[in-house]
Amino acid sequence: MSKKNSNVNLKNGFKDFKDLSIVYLNFKKKLDLLNKKSYLVAVSGGPDSLALAALTKAYNYQKKKIKFKYILIDHNIRKDSNQEALKVKKLLKKYKINLKIFLNKKKITKNIQAEARNIRYEILTDVCKKYGIKTLLTAHNLEDQVETFLIRLSRGSGLKGLSSMSPLSQINKQVKLYRPMLDTKKKYLVKISKNIFGKYFKDPSNKNIKYLRTKVRNLKKPLEKSGIKYDQIFKSINNLSSSKENLEGYLKKTFKDTIIKKKKEITINFENFLKLNNETKIFLINESIKILKKNYYDIRSKKVINLMKNINRADFKSATLGGCIFFKKGKNLCLKDEKF
Repeated sequence: MSKKNSNVNLKNGFKDFKDLSIVYLNFKKKLDLLNKKSYLVAVSGGPDSLALAALTKAYNYQKKKIKFKYILIDHNIRKDSNQEALKVKKLLKKYKINLKIFLNKKKITKNIQAEARNIRYEILTDVCKKYGIKTLLTAHNLEDQVETFLIRLSRGSGLKGLSSMSPLSQINKQVKLYRPMLDTKKKYLVKISKNIFGKYFKDPSNKNIKYLRTKVRNLKKPLEKSGIKYDQIFKSINNLSSSKENLEGYLKKTFKDTIIKKKKEITINFENFLKLNNETKIFLINESIKILKKNYYDIRSKKVINLMKNINRADFKSATLGGCIFFKKGKNLCLKDEKF
């Protein structure tokens, strides 16, 4: 598709394609309801994020006063990542989308996907603060949501984990993360990328079976052949999310009643902590770590449970998890950033 035709397609809200027009109207409705003046759009070059770039640009043609900034994080893990980032920038520039590339200077040697994700959000939130933007947009879609559910199911997650990703969540006090396409199938995002940009870029790590997400992604076809459809799993996730909303009110109250934060240290009333069920204990530990480390994602439940077993031992002195050191102080369980 030529540049001229693509711009026309973006300006008319994908009216040339009935299925894509429905995707756009759904996207538009969500941003209208959110009603923010500016957004930071996370771009990677894959079909999902390029579709997000196209949808935001189409929205911007109709809502000219709303500002969008487009950011790509180059982790410099793969040999050709910088050249690929420049190609994405050049491609988007043809459609009047100004992409800025940020190079991650931190070395990532272990837990590559998890660490890259944490660094990515750290950089993106810093950029948000720099430009006074309070909402970050990402291109997570229906397949991502189901994959996350299956991954957490394999790890024995409780209700909070199995409800998977929330459309709108708080990264920190200043920035919210919004995922407007969690109910959108990937095939439509691929179609948008192909029709608008004529191409998209494939990350070879997405096919590397050493990563659990890749293994789970490869289960889609056999699951659906067996009659287990992603649409039905997605409905179950939404039902769990409704239950999670009730649970979170209780968890937040329990956190407030059990946790005391002073300067760079958190104190947990250990006697009250022992009376709680595992789901609540996992929540309290994760929230405490996130407060100290300013992380967005939870620690894996298995690691938190191992920590709790360690804490319950009579000879427990100290343990580390998520960059924090846990130790006993009198009748309390305390934790602080292990850097301090």
